[in-house]
Amino acid sequence: MPPEARTSLEEAGARVLTAQHALGGIGRAVRKKLGTYEIEEIMAFTLRTLGQGAKVAVEIALMAADAGLISTQEPCLSLGGTDRGADTALLLRPVNAQNFFDLKIMEIIAKPRL
Repeated sequence: MPPEARTSLEEAGARVLTAQHALGGIGRAVRKKLGTYEIEEIMAFTLRTLGQGAKVAVEIALMAADAGLISTQEPCLSLGGTDRGADTALLLRPVNAQNFFDLKIMEIIAKPRL
């Protein structure tokens, strides 16, 4: 994100989170070093069966919950996509990453045809 875009968002009242991907990081290091996949990368590949945007929407909800930017007590709208932009909207009940299997996708509002 260009610095001026971040500044503009923050001046408008948005909170911008920069964090390690919830479904990457250490597992990616293991894959690169040892040539085998770890569970979080397998989970990411599984979520991508619904499209890259669905994986991203779930992942950013985990990251935002872990950072304390969103509540895990109420549903939220999470948007995801690719480098070309957002194309997926999920209504979900977010959780912290350590509680991943309690995350509930309540509604798929939009997603591209694969």
